[in-house]
Amino acid sequence: MYNILICDDEKDIVSALSIYLSTENYNIFTAYTGQEALDIVAKHDIHLILMDIMMPQMDGIAATVKLRETSNIPIILLTAKSEDSDKILGLNIGADDYITKPFNPIEVLARVRSQLRRYTSLGGMAKKASHLTNGGIEMDDESKIVTVDGEVVSLTPSEYNILKLLMENPAVTLERELAARQEKAPPNEEGPFPPFRNEPPVDFTIPEKRKAYAQGIAAVRAAEGRTLPLYIDGKDVATETLLPTVNPADPGEVLAQVCQAGREEIDRALAGAKAAFPAWRDTPPLERAQYMHKAAAVARRRIYEMAALQTLEVGKPWEQAYGDVGEGIDFLEYYARDMLRLSVPRRMGRAPGEHNVLFYQPKGVAAVIAPWNFPFAIAMGMVSAAIVTGNPVVFKPSSLSSAIGYNLVEIFKEVGLPAGVFNYCPGQSSVMGDYLVEHPDISLICFTGSMDVGLHIVEKAAKVQPGQRQVKRVIAEMGGKNATIVDDDADLDEAVSQVVYSAFGFQGQKCSACSRVIVLDAIYDTFVQRLALAAQSLRIGPAENPENFLGPLADASLQKNVLEYIKIAEAEGKTLVKRSDLPDKGAYVPLLIVEDVMPEHRIAQEEVFGPVLAVMRAKDFDEALELALSTRFALTGAVFSRSPENLAKAREKFRVGNLYLNKGSTGAMVGRQPFGGFNMSGVGSKTGGPDYLLQFMDPRCVTENTIRRGFTPIAEDDDWV
Repeated sequence: MYNILICDDEKDIVSALSIYLSTENYNIFTAYTGQEALDIVAKHDIHLILMDIMMPQMDGIAATVKLRETSNIPIILLTAKSEDSDKILGLNIGADDYITKPFNPIEVLARVRSQLRRYTSLGGMAKKASHLTNGGIEMDDESKIVTVDGEVVSLTPSEYNILKLLMENPAVTLERELAARQEKAPPNEEGPFPPFRNEPPVDFTIPEKRKAYAQGIAAVRAAEGRTLPLYIDGKDVATETLLPTVNPADPGEVLAQVCQAGREEIDRALAGAKAAFPAWRDTPPLERAQYMHKAAAVARRRIYEMAALQTLEVGKPWEQAYGDVGEGIDFLEYYARDMLRLSVPRRMGRAPGEHNVLFYQPKGVAAVIAPWNFPFAIAMGMVSAAIVTGNPVVFKPSSLSSAIGYNLVEIFKEVGLPAGVFNYCPGQSSVMGDYLVEHPDISLICFTGSMDVGLHIVEKAAKVQPGQRQVKRVIAEMGGKNATIVDDDADLDEAVSQVVYSAFGFQGQKCSACSRVIVLDAIYDTFVQRLALAAQSLRIGPAENPENFLGPLADASLQKNVLEYIKIAEAEGKTLVKRSDLPDKGAYVPLLIVEDVMPEHRIAQEEVFGPVLAVMRAKDFDEALELALSTRFALTGAVFSRSPENLAKAREKFRVGNLYLNKGSTGAMVGRQPFGGFNMSGVGSKTGGPDYLLQFMDPRCVTENTIRRGFTPIAEDDDWV
């Protein structure tokens, strides 16, 4: 049983809280001044304190400061002060949570349970020798009390003894459980590879991690000024046309000179890919998968350097740049395993006298056209999917991230990928974009970028060219105008922080970014006030400084476009926040939040791809859903709500490719949240999911008549015998 101390000078509040908490089998202690609270803590084993701020003799702030000198007991402040500055002060001096008066008793109980669970389960509370813990289960062998997630459960003596035995020997229990599961496990579809696991995120609170990233930045700068050649049919190819790639925070810093491909180089790359196709098509899937697995190992070894290049070339902050490379590694590992799953021929039907087998073959040469905002992850995802399924690739990176694109060359060179299977051809879209898309030797086109360019590619690919042997398949992810709904019972702490990150992370340059937040009337004023304060707190500056949250846009042309949309937003809506405290040089734009936005406004319909957020008001949840679905895009969306009814309604009616409930709209993980939308957000199946590789192959079915001279052989899996 847990001991809870309630300290408040209002006796009615102490009495009410005592009644509510006693119903949960908590043992209650009461105090009416800060000094009384200190005296009780000195004499008794207290597990949580509810502390009023304004009290005589010693207030709650002073008492909390004194307690934190010797104790880490969870403290929830009770306060009639609702100003953020008061809450921030309380949290900064050591409180774990706060509750504003008047309060909802159900919310108090929920916050008490949460803090007790963290304190008792996650190591904050000193454990007695007789105290056993496993997950959310806790057992005090002295008192014979068992709790699950902080709630006491009743057990018979026999049940108690069995549970104690299991908790005292978790390793033995785990070993037996794993052995049992192994017996029931389905056949291994991942071949010689270990089970897929997402690349873990980085923790930059660890000094060694910060040092490694700084060294990565230094390594990138040490290589500045180099010339990056094309890579065609296994050979470096230099061209006379060079394009500098620069640091958007300092355009005078040239990271590299990148050779540019024209039509002649595209022809050479396509010829090499076409020649490589028969052998690569017939290479066993396991061997193709092993190349991807080796490539993942190379990227993992070089992750800091490659992430640092993103920070300098496209202005991506440390954590997000590291995550970008990690996602690219995930694609390599996931698609390697999924190819093995799909490579197994499937018996179709069980009709006597015939044998039917379904299997897949690669389509041919693939054109991969990659974006600059996830320059390694998305590029490697599309390229690895094409290659592992047996399709040689002609890869065109964005001109803004061509140096990052060259990372793929370095990786595939190191793993020894056969000549012609991967070809690196950066170049201006106006020179070679349409030529590549329309070429008769291209069998499929994999594109990520804007809606306008994606629709242009679909149109061009639809026209059959002389000598073309198959209908081209277009896989296109084309952006979004994503909405987040904040319900009137939402956890605003969570909603505000997640909206800020989803809207302004990487300067809003994500197709999944929150660009509209739709807030219900009842909490609108509170939410926008807190949203504005949060947006004002963000630091702006070069991404290489990890203290900065917002860096520059990727280049000056994007800066110009976003500045035009800022003018539109200011004309259509009412400015809530405009951050103009920007560095003097670099492709920076103001962070902008506007409210009073109507669904017909351009700022509510068109993708901006910058740190611009439109706030919309809804009278109820149904109207919020209607507003969320009022655009032609259907990529991502998010809902913050505590209502099971409204969450169920969102699951059914909020029709987007990726819907997040009580979570921000960005950050899909390979294998966990297959990513991609529909309507004008794209065509094709979802990346990082079980259907994605199917788009890169053609299915075949072979039927054999097995009746010979009246004799029908029986296969092992025949069920008609």
